[in-house]
Amino acid sequence: MIKITFPDNATREYAEGVTAMQIAESISPRLAQEVVAAGVNGEIYDLTRPITQDASVKLYKWDDEEGKHAFWHSSAHLMAEALQELYPGIRFGIGPAIENGFYYDVDPGEDKTIKESDFPAIEAKMAEIVARKEAIVRQNITKSDALKMFAERGENYKTELIDELEDGTITIYSQGNFTDLCRGPHLPDTSYIKALKLMAVAGAYWRGDEKRHQLTRIYGITFPKKKMLDEYLVLLEEAKKRDHRKIGKELELFTFSQNVGQGLPLWLPKGTQLRLKLEEFLKRIQRKFDYQQVMTPHIGNKLLYVTSGHYAKYGKDSFQPIHTPEEGEEFLLKPMNCPHHCEIYRTFPRSYKDLPLRLAEFGTVYRYEQSGELHGLTRVRGFTQDDAHIFCTPDQVKGEFMKVMDIIHIIFKALDFNEYEAQISLRDPNNKEKYIGSEENWDKAENAIIEVCQEAGIKARIELGEAAFYGPKLDFMVKDALGRRWQLGTIQVDYNLPDRFELEYVGADNKKHRPVMIHRAPFGSIERFVAVLIEHTAGKFPLWLTPDQAVILPVSEKFNDYAYAVAKELSQQDIRVFVDDRNEKIGRKIRDNELKKIPYMLIVGEKEIENNEISIRKQGEGDVGSMKITTFAAILNEKVEQQMTAWERDSRND
Repeated sequence: MIKITFPDNATREYAEGVTAMQIAESISPRLAQEVVAAGVNGEIYDLTRPITQDASVKLYKWDDEEGKHAFWHSSAHLMAEALQELYPGIRFGIGPAIENGFYYDVDPGEDKTIKESDFPAIEAKMAEIVARKEAIVRQNITKSDALKMFAERGENYKTELIDELEDGTITIYSQGNFTDLCRGPHLPDTSYIKALKLMAVAGAYWRGDEKRHQLTRIYGITFPKKKMLDEYLVLLEEAKKRDHRKIGKELELFTFSQNVGQGLPLWLPKGTQLRLKLEEFLKRIQRKFDYQQVMTPHIGNKLLYVTSGHYAKYGKDSFQPIHTPEEGEEFLLKPMNCPHHCEIYRTFPRSYKDLPLRLAEFGTVYRYEQSGELHGLTRVRGFTQDDAHIFCTPDQVKGEFMKVMDIIHIIFKALDFNEYEAQISLRDPNNKEKYIGSEENWDKAENAIIEVCQEAGIKARIELGEAAFYGPKLDFMVKDALGRRWQLGTIQVDYNLPDRFELEYVGADNKKHRPVMIHRAPFGSIERFVAVLIEHTAGKFPLWLTPDQAVILPVSEKFNDYAYAVAKELSQQDIRVFVDDRNEKIGRKIRDNELKKIPYMLIVGEKEIENNEISIRKQGEGDVGSMKITTFAAILNEKVEQQMTAWERDSRND
């Protein structure tokens, strides 16, 4: 018999070799119908995989991320089996589950293509396989047998992957006539998949290498109920309407130019205004938390990034080194701001009395992302981080970490991101060589984050293998208005860069000590944050943030002079305003500016000139009456100040 411990610490005994499905059946038939995978001592198991020793077990349903992963991973295999039947000789690359659904990279063969017009036939074949209720069976296999099996099938992509695996760790999964190299986990059989749809097709270089063969990447999504697919497709249509690239163009916020270069956004005046307001807001918060603003160059000597470890990590993803006339001298467009801040710390001798030292910068960094991975503002080659680095003593780490969490909560609340969760990102225990620093430093950093979250009462999920190369981190996953998850704010604890840069401070004992470094970026990057904010608000920003707070609409051309006089007076009162002087009827102007989501429309005509007033129309509400220009400016500025300082009032109340 073996002892099974459940998440509530309750225990039961079962015969050795029991499966998670049998455990679920022993608890309730309904639970057995709902579970799709299991966690066994932290490892995700198939429901049919035997458990052979005492274990902590958690049963995952569709609603759990782990459950969706198993469901969509199995769906990738389902699609691959359908493709194998429809396209004899097709070869397979990789087919993972992703945040929404799955994809498979395939090589249909020379002179063969798979297009969106082929999707109905593929979906029909997938539905046929679902109806067969094919069992999905896991099997351990030796490396030599795996190489032989896939080589005989001409699966060169699979044999390349197998070459890199360690013998004794290799598994395959089979269903019907399809067998794939895979770690799992998977559903028990294909019948769990009740609704399916293929979404898109694209090109993808094998292993992301532009010098290698381009495969066909097919995206799809599946659900355990047809209703869920219907709801998802409706959500997708709404997401298209909210696409930040579409709204960004309509609201004249940003653009891209092939002449400037892919992935290098150009901020237009209105977008720049929005961006500067975000920066101003964060600077205002940072002043309250005693941050000091710094500025660093856009380039740095290559040796700086060799010292920090960023060259080893990001060298291949960076722009090529800049060679100067000086023999052997090379510079890089900076991939990160932290090495520069380390050098600022080193400028003067530091004492424990100087700590914590909080250095903040809106610093632009550069990464040479693959052209196929660029996407609007969410994936770019040049982006600005709202970066700060806190240098502190070991006993200050928890307190400083808590204060950073306070800043992130302030920002999320101010911008109406009310739903978010925390994720503790730790090292991959099976691949520690990809991280820098000592085991001791990593243990201290990881334990510090876990303890802070516990003390703060934050329920954070732990993700292995998601840490930065120099330290663990706490990431904040925000849900937008459509329920989509975005990783925004991040906090990282780092004992390693202070070691690599030999940073020191003199302690109370008059001896030299290493400071601890906390990296933090509440927005993450301005570009990505603005993209998420656009889609979250559908372009209807808070009054304090919106680029145009008001538009003046003259009833006809003869009132243009008065409109511009009003605009001048409001501008002097710090109201962001412009005049729509197009030779159009007032109704057309109102409709057009409603679509631009401008909070206030100020209509001026004969009556307004006589009374030295403006007629006010509020976006989405209609007419709200007339008032003097100075009165309107005072009311608007008071609303803006209230919005921008709400966090200060809340903190005083707390």
